[in-house]
Amino acid sequence: TNDSSCPEPEAWEWLYANQPVYILIISVLGIIFNLFVLMVFCLHKKPCTIAEIYLSNLAAADLVLVSCLPFWAVNISNNFNWPFGEFMCKVVNVGIKVNIYCSIYFLVLVSIDRYLALVHALSHGRMRRPKYAKLSCLLTWGFGLLLSIPTFIFREVSYFPEYDVEACYLEYPNLSVELFFDGLLLILSFIVPISIISFCTLKIIQALKTKVIERFNAEKTEQKATTLILVVLLAFLICWVPFHLITILNMLSRAEVLVGCHVSSVLDICNQIFTYLGFFNSVLNPVLYVIVGKNFRKKVQELVKQWSIKRTINSESTRSNLSSTLKTLV
Repeated sequence: TNDSSCPEPEAWEWLYANQPVYILIISVLGIIFNLFVLMVFCLHKKPCTIAEIYLSNLAAADLVLVSCLPFWAVNISNNFNWPFGEFMCKVVNVGIKVNIYCSIYFLVLVSIDRYLALVHALSHGRMRRPKYAKLSCLLTWGFGLLLSIPTFIFREVSYFPEYDVEACYLEYPNLSVELFFDGLLLILSFIVPISIISFCTLKIIQALKTKVIERFNAEKTEQKATTLILVVLLAFLICWVPFHLITILNMLSRAEVLVGCHVSSVLDICNQIFTYLGFFNSVLNPVLYVIVGKNFRKKVQELVKQWSIKRTINSESTRSNLSSTLKTLV
């Protein structure tokens, strides 16, 4: 909430009116698209590659996020009166925070995998095994849950008489604790992973520029997968970098390095807009798999063909059983 001495700009009214509709749209699209991605990866007869294991877990993290967002749409349309109780206030926000941590670290894992596949294919081949990829994903989920514990502890529902609302909000014991956890979020969900991703990406691009790897068909397959990963990484940066930059400015504002009503209002509004830009990334990823991912499209076609064959066999079996029954009756 803004300081009571600061007038609320008209932009807030526009945000309050449009946020619920936007959230519900990305929630519905995100649930449908990410369920489709998971269905393709899980039901296809061939086992997932290392990159697909990471991308399927990324889709699962996105699915967790978009499944939590409708609660906030209802909350905003209800004038920020939280109707779901304190436990759901904690659980929904933990789900959102888990996505923030897990999604970036699944991209870190997939970046490292592409780096090993293209830059150190011979020397680190043993590290690229499905069992290690699944273990890495399990550890990433655990890491995301661990870092979300403060959200579960400090999220609560309280009545604000000045606004006449029963709000779900994050209440830290003091400003120092608040700045500490905001700094932790910034370091662990942005600076550290982006540094690793940047290093891997630069090495990958250098490897792709060399003509040596073009002589191997296997490497061409790796290049196709790498192109998809690079596009997904770019989309993630476009969607989430503004959020982290505004988080830095918000920390400076709370530390009173940046002061003034106008600054505070602009930062609050930008924080809302860039947060929902970040959430849009959960809808964008599945679309990129279809548009850019040739291997993913191939899997979809094979899965459709697989279902068509099963349907044909089942219908022929039904007709055969019906024919046998009729002959018996005659």
